[in-house]
Amino acid sequence: MFKQLLRKKPIQPHAHTGLKKCLTAFDLALLGIGGAIGTGIFVLTGIAAATQSGPAVVLSFIIAGVAAGFAALAYAELSSSIGGSGSAYGYSYVAFGEFAAWMMGWMLLLEYGVGAAAVANGWAGYFVNTATNLGFHIPEHLTKAPVLGGTINLPAFAIIWILTLLLMTGVKESARANNIMVIIKLSTIVTFIVLAVGHINTDNWQPFMPYGWFETLDNGKNIGVFAGASLVFFAYFGFDAVSTAAEECKNPQRDLPIGLIASLLFCTIIYIIVSGTLTGVVPYEELNTSSPVAYALTKLGYHWSSTLVATGVIAGLITVLLVLLYGLTRILFAMSRDGLISPIFSEVNPDRQTPSKIILMCGFVVSIVAGFIPLGELAETVNIGTLASFIMVCIGVIRLRMTHPDLARPFKNPFNPLIPVAGVVACGALMSFLPAETWHRFITWAIVGAVFYFVYSIRHSKLAR
Repeated sequence: MFKQLLRKKPIQPHAHTGLKKCLTAFDLALLGIGGAIGTGIFVLTGIAAATQSGPAVVLSFIIAGVAAGFAALAYAELSSSIGGSGSAYGYSYVAFGEFAAWMMGWMLLLEYGVGAAAVANGWAGYFVNTATNLGFHIPEHLTKAPVLGGTINLPAFAIIWILTLLLMTGVKESARANNIMVIIKLSTIVTFIVLAVGHINTDNWQPFMPYGWFETLDNGKNIGVFAGASLVFFAYFGFDAVSTAAEECKNPQRDLPIGLIASLLFCTIIYIIVSGTLTGVVPYEELNTSSPVAYALTKLGYHWSSTLVATGVIAGLITVLLVLLYGLTRILFAMSRDGLISPIFSEVNPDRQTPSKIILMCGFVVSIVAGFIPLGELAETVNIGTLASFIMVCIGVIRLRMTHPDLARPFKNPFNPLIPVAGVVACGALMSFLPAETWHRFITWAIVGAVFYFVYSIRHSKLAR
């Protein structure tokens, strides 16, 4: 049994699997930006500033960005040398063995699957409000899950299926749609910065750290810059989906590291500028609203700002959804190919060169969850799953440097093992700042995954056969 849990896959760097190789470094960078910039910039910035960090939310974004940066460098090394659609799942398979790989894949399902359903719910809320403002009324029972008194959250259900069909048409077409939406939402962000920067009042940055670095209140709530960093880390999840495109890159050894590092660096700079501007034009105590950017612009006299922000959010969340669904399908494609889930889902459509069956399955499951199940606080567990995957990737770099010292590494982390160790420490620290309830849900999810592995995957694995 112990040998079965530790059986490893041989390394086959960037083997061709029938998927269409058509993505460039530019496509990958915009894929990462599309996955990362969404609710984090339009919603979490204000909430973190008002309730946890104050104007020092800028520091929270920097800390979270540094932690994600260490992980991005680890991803860059493994993606350029190993590749594969499975991302951290595939890296764990060759570094630690099958059981660790399965649990890593299970965590990624939490990040991408639950994350996609949660984002679809958030997108639906903005869509319904915007439609109402434009005079199009959607019946209330079609905007809520049954347990909330409705019939179905139809907008959330529908957007998942629209993007599912887009993914089925081909990866190049999906990347082109993502690029257009990314340009729209970045235009919205630039417009906000241009309008607001002239109204910055430095008095609003005092006191800069009203909540200190970290403190746990009597009610169990964590506050401070580090607590804010663990919250805004949600703004960075999704950039790692770039690594799931390894089998569809024209030049993966070169383009994957560029796409990963460029997208994360760009997003971090944008988050710092927006959070600093936002807290500079509005006192941080007033930013605990569902749309702090629109609130700030309205307060400055730009009353049409709600439409501007709604456009940015709707476009922004569509790209986040598209990237999450794309990453989810490619990870499950890799797991199916290895026999850990049904091999029927690893078939590639010969015409479109996409894994159509797994795309349809993911669209069906995620649309059902988004349309009929209110996720509530379960979505918070996405953060801890993402941090866990980042830690495993960092440890994987250290492990493979020892077990495969002669492996060709087009991108190598300098000062090994300093950077991956720093990634483990930084991401582990952010995990420790998360609430106890999030840990409880995470452990429950892990137990369910372990049960599935021992019931099905351990016997159907290709390595077992």
